[in-house]
Amino acid sequence: MSTSPENSPEYEIARFLRQLRWLAVGLGALWLLWVLAPILTPFVVGALLGWLGDPLADRLQRRGYSRNVAVGLVFFLMTLVLLLGLLILVPLLERQVRTLVEAAPGYRDWFMTTALPWLEAKTGLDLVGWFDTERLYGWVREHWSTAGGFAATLFGYLSRSGVAMIAWVANVVLVPILTFYFLRDWDLLVERVAALVPRDHVGTASRLARESNEVLGAFLRGQFLVMLALGAIYAIGLQLVGLKLGVLIGIIAGLISFIPYLGATTGVVLAVVAALVQAQGFDLKLLVLVGVVFTVGQLLESYVLTPRIVGDKIGLHPMAVIFAILAGGQLFGFLGMLLALPVAAVANVLLRFANERYRESGLYTGDHPTILLDPYMDPGTVEETVVQERSEP
Repeated sequence: MSTSPENSPEYEIARFLRQLRWLAVGLGALWLLWVLAPILTPFVVGALLGWLGDPLADRLQRRGYSRNVAVGLVFFLMTLVLLLGLLILVPLLERQVRTLVEAAPGYRDWFMTTALPWLEAKTGLDLVGWFDTERLYGWVREHWSTAGGFAATLFGYLSRSGVAMIAWVANVVLVPILTFYFLRDWDLLVERVAALVPRDHVGTASRLARESNEVLGAFLRGQFLVMLALGAIYAIGLQLVGLKLGVLIGIIAGLISFIPYLGATTGVVLAVVAALVQAQGFDLKLLVLVGVVFTVGQLLESYVLTPRIVGDKIGLHPMAVIFAILAGGQLFGFLGMLLALPVAAVANVLLRFANERYRESGLYTGDHPTILLDPYMDPGTVEETVVQERSEP
């Protein structure tokens, strides 16, 4: 009995070597990403912005505009939206920061006379003494050599931070330039990448790319709108209930709301502290109103904003979102945090595809044919159906 080439040991060894080669390529790509992470951030931001603007540019092209004109119009619209946002937000934030600076002594007094004594009463620790001026001066004098080394380290860090600041400004300048080029050449880049896909995998790759594009679109466009909506809801609500730093706290809570529950939790903590300092004590009415604002915001996000704007195409569990952000930041810094959720969304598509292939494989079905069952079918009916199929000749 002859062995088919697919089942021969030579074929299995060759397949294993191919898989090992692709694994080496993947590890090399991750290593290169880790090494180049500091300079890749503007390219990633530009690519994301170009991808977001490409559908509108394609729509303008279908209406008869040339690619260059369509890209110019979309780029002008994106720039106009950014400038309008800055013109609206910067004066608001400037007033809020001025209010925060003026209220800083009040926060210090509240911390020293209210918060620390309360913590001391609850924990039994001597916390107020650690913030005494004489004690801090004595501690610094006692550890002068260590403090001197720390000062040298601090000055070295500040000097390096000057270089980092220049690099940051250069990255900010690069983002619009890279966005324009990505927007102009996006379709060409997609065609070139598609041409590199092995011909016997074109169908699968096209399907996965289409699903990933839908998921990323639902996430990036939808989540961005949800962040803006929540920031506006929190800022307007907190300002209306009388919280002086309401706009600043609301914007902060909205911007970090892409991490499940972190935006609302951070906003509640900051708003409660601001309310306690503003009232110079326990103002029950103001605290209740702050809680109402964040409760309404969370209800709107859960039942209106996320279902209608984002939808259920992403399917990422909140724990998966938090893990992806923390893992991305740990591995690749800010670039990793920037890429964490898009990569997690695409990985979710790939995992669904892998699960589908697994359920169709012989490893899952064994030697018996696959029986597709209605997930809502009664278990007794399922058992009767299987018995009937086994009894058939």
